[in-house]
Amino acid sequence: MKNRSYRYFAAIIGAVGALTGGSAAYGQDQPLPPIQVPATVSAAPGAPNTSSTDSQTAAVPVSSDQPFLSPAVETLLSFKHSDAKFDVSRLMDILRDKRHEGWVLAAYPDPKTAQPLIGAGLSLDLPARAHPQRDPLNPHPFLEPSSAELWQAAGLDPAKLDHILGEFTERLTTWDKKGFRRQIFSLEPQITDEDANALLRVGIIQSIYNAKAYCRNFDRLSASQQMAMTQLVYQMGVNLGEFSTFLDLINRGSESAAEAETVAKADAAYWRSVQMSLVQSQWARLYRARATAVIAMLDPGYMNNPARAEHRIGAILHPARVRKGHSTVRKAAYTRHHASAAHKRTARTRKN
Repeated sequence: MKNRSYRYFAAIIGAVGALTGGSAAYGQDQPLPPIQVPATVSAAPGAPNTSSTDSQTAAVPVSSDQPFLSPAVETLLSFKHSDAKFDVSRLMDILRDKRHEGWVLAAYPDPKTAQPLIGAGLSLDLPARAHPQRDPLNPHPFLEPSSAELWQAAGLDPAKLDHILGEFTERLTTWDKKGFRRQIFSLEPQITDEDANALLRVGIIQSIYNAKAYCRNFDRLSASQQMAMTQLVYQMGVNLGEFSTFLDLINRGSESAAEAETVAKADAAYWRSVQMSLVQSQWARLYRARATAVIAMLDPGYMNNPARAEHRIGAILHPARVRKGHSTVRKAAYTRHHASAAHKRTARTRKN
């Protein structure tokens, strides 16, 4: 019975995987083709009823030998191609790059929190969290499922997640965080590339969903701007709420559909101010390479010349200052200067 359930989820994530197989090229504003799932839908107890004749919705069949699907999992599996203008597979390629999240097929510790991560930086032990929508002008709710629910939505065996977490805890106890991170690239894979891709796809879907909750005008943004918002959510999660200046700018003029449309088509000066609100953040200075790529995507002319858009941001975005190192360099320069001056004074004295 259990094996049948996991094969079922593998089939479902295969359907969700069709998200990346559409004919719409990255950057085009046309929606991706719909997911085709030939099964009928019956909502899990307490979950929103996803039964529909809408062929764009990923249907979820439910029977007695299938595990319970939480409302969050139902929402993730009901993602439609038309929910985003950009090609999800393109964003997957970007996030797998080492300049962004990287790609590790075994659990490893976050450099700051020691929280277990896997694949393209997906968390493995987060609980489901409440994330209230505090913007009265944005009707879209946030979606914050647990790591276990994301794992389930990706069609993976929950027993494997338990095993990975157990092994992670043992390794962290034995090696400590720094020692563990030194071992990252020598670890034996605990999941396959296919598993990691399924997790990444589900993580991106959640990020798209929450990008809409942060940005009232998400549906009116260009494909590259939507991708930028999704990347910001993917990396920062709930912490994006602290970027109040950026969010105020990106949500400007949302009191009516006409105003929102005007903002979405605003001139370069407006979008430059949106970009600068991120350029001036500590996040951008700490993650300079990634931030340059993400902030550049907010440029309304990005698709005409991505390299030029990135160059403009890179030219003004400087790395964060490391006070200790900066102080050491200044101290060393100061010492060399005064040592040289002292040597010259001694030489003059001896000459006289």
